[in-house]
Amino acid sequence: MLLVEHTTTPDADLPVEALKDHLRLGTGFAEADIQDEMLVGYLRAALAAIEGATGKALFQRTFSWTTASWRDMSQQVLPVAPILGITELCIIDRNENVEIVPTDRYALIEDVHRPRLVATGFFLPTIPVGGKAKVTVVAGYATDWPSMPHDVALAVIALAASYYENRGGTTPQDHERLPNQVAALLQRYREMRLFKGMR
Repeated sequence: MLLVEHTTTPDADLPVEALKDHLRLGTGFAEADIQDEMLVGYLRAALAAIEGATGKALFQRTFSWTTASWRDMSQQVLPVAPILGITELCIIDRNENVEIVPTDRYALIEDVHRPRLVATGFFLPTIPVGGKAKVTVVAGYATDWPSMPHDVALAVIALAASYYENRGGTTPQDHERLPNQVAALLQRYREMRLFKGMR
């Protein structure tokens, strides 16, 4: 299984000024923008960490997911949320011949954590031996920073600020865990898995 991001968020859409305000960096000087490139890097790192921890796309982008087999012949949980729509489902054989599946043969079941591709008949299209299915979707909470959910926006800024403030090398928190403040803000976006804790 492979999830590929086909569109990226432009630097201009990242909340650099909001991060500067949070960090109380000086403004109005000729050197005011000198750290912008570094701040963009920390914001992208924070976005990636939060998306990885929650399984949610924050900015809206196009993704494709490829699999060699369905886990369930009638439906398939998709690996990213929230999904706004499925733009294409295709079956690719071992010779890379592509068959576009008609849209009336499948549907999207929206879910906060586990959106699903479902067959409108009994089964999803058959994936040939040595072949694969590719599902292309548009997913994400916001088209721009002002429309980002408030708690998510706070989490991104807090995590990027943490990266900035600890840029000297060591960090006070475990690298594999989000800081407590960030984790608390993201609590409702993380899927609870029985016996396995939070995603």
